[in-house]
Amino acid sequence: MTTILAIESSCDETSAAIVRNGRELLSNIVASQVPSHQRFGGVVPEVASRHHIACINPVIAMALEEANLHLEDIDAVAVTAGPGLVGALLIGVSAAKAIAYSQGIPLIAVNHMAGHIYANHLETPLEFPLMALVVSGGHTELVRMTDHVTFEVIGETRDDAVGEAYDKIGRVLGLPYPAGKAMDQLAHQGEDKYAFPRAMMEEDNYDFSFSGLKSAVINTLHHADQLGEEIIKEDVATSFQAAVVDILATKTLRALKEYPSKQLILAGGVAANRGLRERLEKELKGSVQFLRPPMKLCGDNAAMIAACAYYQYLKGDFADSRLNAFPGWAIDQALPSIH
Repeated sequence: MTTILAIESSCDETSAAIVRNGRELLSNIVASQVPSHQRFGGVVPEVASRHHIACINPVIAMALEEANLHLEDIDAVAVTAGPGLVGALLIGVSAAKAIAYSQGIPLIAVNHMAGHIYANHLETPLEFPLMALVVSGGHTELVRMTDHVTFEVIGETRDDAVGEAYDKIGRVLGLPYPAGKAMDQLAHQGEDKYAFPRAMMEEDNYDFSFSGLKSAVINTLHHADQLGEEIIKEDVATSFQAAVVDILATKTLRALKEYPSKQLILAGGVAANRGLRERLEKELKGSVQFLRPPMKLCGDNAAMIAACAYYQYLKGDFADSRLNAFPGWAIDQALPSIH
């Protein structure tokens, strides 16, 4: 029986969780900073770091209390080491190193995007080989897995991530940050009236590009504003989301044909998008088991980090006191060298 305490502080949520044997969730505490960043229309790194400093110890204490455990009951401590905001990551890494040293237990460095995939494992066991569509504010990737904690990126965005496009267009539409949920709601109320571009959708690869789509939507809005034309936000949201879902679904389904898989995993903050969930479920028609995390586990949280860390624990994949934050750590790369 292995009990892991995990810490997540890669962006604007401070989270601590305790998971037993990779799937038994004992606690998962998340302190969100969204209200502090809304007035800026996005995450301010310095503000995020200060919030993490204030919240990290109380959040860890709450996770232990909810699980009815003490630090002496913990077998290992895991932490998000990247990717993310370097200042924010360092808060979590420093806390995890202190706990590991004081308790004499292993320290496990977890990739944030790998954690998002393992959020699904807390609900339904992963079965291999599988394909994961990882979509978030900073990443859009197609990842193939043939066993636990082995990742092969077969496609990724060449510019903007999906979540970033949602937030920037939402800001132009006057929606509150983060705009993803509001955009998804609007998209179910309007009509697909705009022929927004679907870049790279027919190309013979699994990469993505959303900068052209983002620019086309923003230019349409600015042009209408200059001419004094009325813009129906619901129609813009519907057309934008239709383009996004077309691109993601087309590439993912094509990848599944080339790489037969037992499961398709939807992961990351954009995994909460109802339009994307519905389209993939409809297209798959039960041919592949389709996993998507519950809404409470779509956003950043430490439970997913603990779930992933368990399999690193079994392999003896531990970090040491030199562990640093790695803001650009790719999911298919080993932990960067520490000098």
